[in-house]
Amino acid sequence: MEKNEALRILIVDDSPLFRQGLANLLNDRPDMKVVAEASNGFEAVEKARETVPDIVLMDIIMPVCDGLEATRLIKQEMPHIQIVMLTVSESEDNLFQAIKLGARGYLLKNVETAELLQVLRGLSLGETYVAPGIASRILQEFARPSHAAEQLSARENDVLELVTQGLSNKEISQSLGISPSTVKNHLRNIMEKLHVRNRVEAAIRFLNNNGV
Repeated sequence: MEKNEALRILIVDDSPLFRQGLANLLNDRPDMKVVAEASNGFEAVEKARETVPDIVLMDIIMPVCDGLEATRLIKQEMPHIQIVMLTVSESEDNLFQAIKLGARGYLLKNVETAELLQVLRGLSLGETYVAPGIASRILQEFARPSHAAEQLSARENDVLELVTQGLSNKEISQSLGISPSTVKNHLRNIMEKLHVRNRVEAAIRFLNNNGV
């Protein structure tokens, strides 16, 4: 996507009222445009084929075809489309399944507007995002020595905790009183120790290693 182009978004949710409200909110932003809406997973696949959006905001619990199956179908056919789950489900099983299927984010419907917009804009920078309430529970698992090949240091855990709260590297550096370059080094070490590319993959690796 070119810098001056608006993010083209497909909204998938079985609630017409929710879709309309979200579409109005996003269309008010000059860098975003809702190109289509769908009420279930099968419609989502059809609309994705027709409009080829940059991002799909995908509910999970829907009739006919749920959001997880729709995510699988869309990523299989159109892997370049970014998918963010936007749901009421705080199920960790749904989270891990969604990420395994290719979703780049997992947000709860009580998300603040500013946070939602930040996540959508961050996708173009290669960012992955998980709602802090769920991510914090994942972090608690990281703190247990048996759940990683090499235990994270206390400072690495501090950094990872702030990452799960949605803080940028600059904000983390200010919070911990360290330089942004040191934050980057800690993040690199965390990924190396857990043998993953991002924190969501780290959570999935934890589940796989522990037979969940």
